[in-house]
Amino acid sequence: MTASYNQNISQALSNETQQVVAAFNALNTDAKLAWLYFVYENMGASITPAVPSAADPELAPTLLGDYLQLTDEQQLDIMRGIINCEDTEYSRAYGALKENNQLLVWYVWAVEMGDTVVDIPDDYEATDAVNDLLAQIEDLDFEGQISVLRTIASQMGYSEVKPIPTQAETGKTPSL
Repeated sequence: MTASYNQNISQALSNETQQVVAAFNALNTDAKLAWLYFVYENMGASITPAVPSAADPELAPTLLGDYLQLTDEQQLDIMRGIINCEDTEYSRAYGALKENNQLLVWYVWAVEMGDTVVDIPDDYEATDAVNDLLAQIEDLDFEGQISVLRTIASQMGYSEVKPIPTQAETGKTPSL
């Protein structure tokens, strides 16, 4: 399995935001889906202005068009496949996007939940881990929240594209 862009936590993140990403990565697949739902449900008004202005929905027709026509079970399978970085058509489509467009996909899905996107079950009870993680991201400033969400979004999906090794990894300086 290969994540869409970078499986490692960015060094640009603070220790606090790295801990939030690590706690997210420790959740199981369905807990991750629930957490993303609750993040957009609880913080959607503050997150959404950063996403649409920096994203291009035309780049994700499979995920923002075709996906909305599928059954609830198909949609849930696709979400799980993206979270688990499985090699599927939808996971590849997601993995080909940059972080802002990946966040836009999750935002659109969250807005459409219960209408054209499978909803969280009515009897779902969030675990302590999910609730703790929600509290952690809510305590971050806006920049920290977006950094966490971009990092998490970039770790999902499937792509065979590998990041270019850094000078520190290769010991060589870039050349023209």
